Amino acid sequence: MFLEVSNLNVYYGMVQVLWDVSFKVEEREMVTIIGSNGAGKTTTLLTISGVLKPKSGKIFFKNEEITNLPSHEISKRGISLVPEGRRLFPNLTVTENLLMGAYNQRAREQRFETLKEVFELFPRLEERKKQVARTLSGGEAQMLAIARSLMSKPSLLMLDEPSLGLAPVLVEEVFEAIKNLKERGTTILLVEQNVAKGLEIADRGYILENGKITLEGRGKDLLKSEKVRKAYLAI
Repeated sequence: MFLEVSNLNVYYGMVQVLWDVSFKVEEREMVTIIGSNGAGKTTTLLTISGVLKPKSGKIFFKNEEITNLPSHEISKRGISLVPEGRRLFPNLTVTENLLMGAYNQRAREQRFETLKEVFELFPRLEERKKQVARTLSGGEAQMLAIARSLMSKPSLLMLDEPSLGLAPVLVEEVFEAIKNLKERGTTILLVEQNVAKGLEIADRGYILENGKITLEGRGKDLLKSEKVRKAYLAI
């Protein structure tokens, strides 16, 4: 198993946020977790990346348990998170932001080769490589955040709400970039409020409601689910 999350229970202080959450991601697969705001989606990603520690449950990555490893050790093993809100270095150029992503030794050694690959994937970033990040559009900034994570040469790319706050035309561009990553064989775990877009390009999906997985299946099957259509697509 590439990534396996088993019976996670996570608290913020005395308040329980995740309840026995279990799911899996196979290598070269794209899995989407959808749910309303406050459902526990971001908490799930933060727990996998080691920022939060579960009260109980286990996380396995490439058949190694990583549940209690510090976040920098989890990152070394190839898990990269693109956080909600992008968190770029606003006064650094596009290129400087990208190079900051190549922080582990293996990535540093290959940083210029990876930079070429990233510019092939995101040609608009190459056009703006000398611009400072704060001058980018919302869509360009999101692409830069994704590209910066790719600079670390991750085995698993986790994306937290990449379409949040973007105009519809920019949402299309960002999802096209994610689709291209998937077609290149990148393993992706996507958390997304845009249910239609998230499930449309996913191999499989999970519905997270009030901290619990309530439904799972193939992305296209979930789009046809009466429950999903009524609760999330207003159909």
